Amino acid sequence: MRYLEEFRDPELAERLVKEIHAVTTRPWALMEVCGGQTHSIIRHGIDQLLPDGIEMIHGPGCPVCVTPLETIDRALDIASRPGVIFCSFGDMLRVPGSGADLFRVKSAGGDVRVVYSPLDALTLAIDNPDREVVFFGIGFETTAPANAMAVHQARRLGVRNFSLLVSHVLVPPAISAIMEAPSCRVQAFLAAGHVCAVMGTGEYPALAERYRVPIVVTGFEPLDILEGVRRAVTQLEAGQHEVDNAYPRAVPAEGNPAARALLAEVFEVTDRPWRGIGTIPRSGWRLAPAYADFDAELRFEVDGLRATEPAACRAGEVLQGLIKPHECAAFGTECTPRRPLGATMVSAEGACAAYYRYRRLEPAQAGAR
Repeated sequence: MRYLEEFRDPELAERLVKEIHAVTTRPWALMEVCGGQTHSIIRHGIDQLLPDGIEMIHGPGCPVCVTPLETIDRALDIASRPGVIFCSFGDMLRVPGSGADLFRVKSAGGDVRVVYSPLDALTLAIDNPDREVVFFGIGFETTAPANAMAVHQARRLGVRNFSLLVSHVLVPPAISAIMEAPSCRVQAFLAAGHVCAVMGTGEYPALAERYRVPIVVTGFEPLDILEGVRRAVTQLEAGQHEVDNAYPRAVPAEGNPAARALLAEVFEVTDRPWRGIGTIPRSGWRLAPAYADFDAELRFEVDGLRATEPAACRAGEVLQGLIKPHECAAFGTECTPRRPLGATMVSAEGACAAYYRYRRLEPAQAGAR
């Protein structure tokens, strides 16, 4: 815990808050892209320490939350089939599909297993050659290298009973979609440090210039986020719009070259639907043609399955930063962690789950800051 405590020092936090107050002369709207940052902001009350004019808008950076409903339904279909071992990280098991979730499939007899790495799923495939083993590969650029490695290894070893149900999404196209939406209020971004640790910062200067917004690469601890806010507000006040790496201990400008090379080999860019948001062009990855034999959608012929979002769930508006979770009528009543309508109430990085867990059940009262 020592290394975490260094980035939770209350005296340093107070100093950063004072610096943010000192530099702020007008209202600004900042979006943190990552759901992990959202949870840190709400858990530590960072948004309540900022000047009244600084608004933190929660972005679509929760990988579980943006996995489209139709992909969840495809997972449920595959996991329900005899002879299949369906593997996933634990945070996907309670995400609701159209009529069930993976826990319900498991309780009905489906062989659904929680694993801690896609390579664990590959090992299961090697150990069970008479079964089809499928790994649910979701997430942003952060989790993609491990999924790519699992498929790469499966092909190298000749493991034919392993496949990947892919739902990878990319941050830079999401930033473009946010900025081009007519309702956009975002004036600066806190970019996700773990994504940049893989991909580097090379894609962001063009976005900062095109949309004239500061983009500050930021970590996840309270001091990381406060420093990111300080740097973003300082740029806004000076009329600047540059990419600033406030997370150099983890993010080199070039990212991880070995991981990027593997990703370029295994995946190709594709249009990708985002849950509650819609399709964003060239915003995701799918398996490249050389690895198409390992595509679970094609192997199990579920790629044509479509689904409709529940009308009562406003998760899409939450993910786009149009509303805060407690502004949804279903929040905390029809929709709770035990009975979620959408993934934002289930995921460990979901904004709705953060507001529910840390008791942000109603809008802050005027003057509460």
